[in-house]
Amino acid sequence: MKLPEPIFTPTTLEVNYHFKASPERVFRAWTDPSQLAKWFHPAPDAPDALAEVDLRVGGRYRLGVPSADGEVFYVGGEYTEIDAPHKLAFTWRWEMAADEISDTLIVLEFREEEGGTELFLRHEGFNPMDHEERDQHAIGWNACAAHLYKLLDE
Repeated sequence: MKLPEPIFTPTTLEVNYHFKASPERVFRAWTDPSQLAKWFHPAPDAPDALAEVDLRVGGRYRLGVPSADGEVFYVGGEYTEIDAPHKLAFTWRWEMAADEISDTLIVLEFREEEGGTELFLRHEGFNPMDHEERDQHAIGWNACAAHLYKLLDE
């Protein structure tokens, strides 16, 4: 499967994904902890992620993302907008670098299209002087999206 190429600005990355599943199903994959745990990891054969979700504006989420060697990295944040199944926005911060990297913001838009859903992902707020961080997130999003495609195609 060929994954889409991200579009970059100095502080933002954007990617559009197309899924055969309904917007409700794609939205649920992002918000149901049991489903989120199945696909939210970049390594090909990593175990399921750890997922905690308090799905309400002001609610928090926390993900334990396993690496290929079994180390777990934690990311979390707060939901800032929820309009099921159309839009989801939340802050994003890696716990291991909490003092070094500012929060960023992720905005997801789920648009119904014939035969499925277009998911527009925008990750914004990167340090304009740190393209490497932004670019690594783009790689990570596509790696996770590959697992999401598999989950939604079941």
